[in-house]
Amino acid sequence: MVGTNRITGATTNLAGKAEAAIGDLVGSREHSVKGRVREAQGAAENLFGQAKDVVRNVADEVSDYAEDAYDQGKRQIHEVHERSTQWPHASLLVAGLVGFGLGLLVAKL
Repeated sequence: MVGTNRITGATTNLAGKAEAAIGDLVGSREHSVKGRVREAQGAAENLFGQAKDVVRNVADEVSDYAEDAYDQGKRQIHEVHERSTQWPHASLLVAGLVGFGLGLLVAKL
């Protein structure tokens, strides 16, 4: 998707080039300088639009990655829950071992 900054920047750049060329052709230093300034403004606006597009694309990719990571985490939690209901004794044993390990860590502090 092309942003409006890129379109208006390219248009301003083109108009500046035309004005500078006409100024050069008729020998008007004023129009030549104004055209070159307008050309630079258009190039700057075009670059700004390109930067906005890059940031938008990166934000979209990060959003997609975060959504995928969230969905994968959700699936993993569901699988762990399913396994813990199938093997309740193993779940209690793991919870007890984790509690015992935390108790040892706290006792040493």
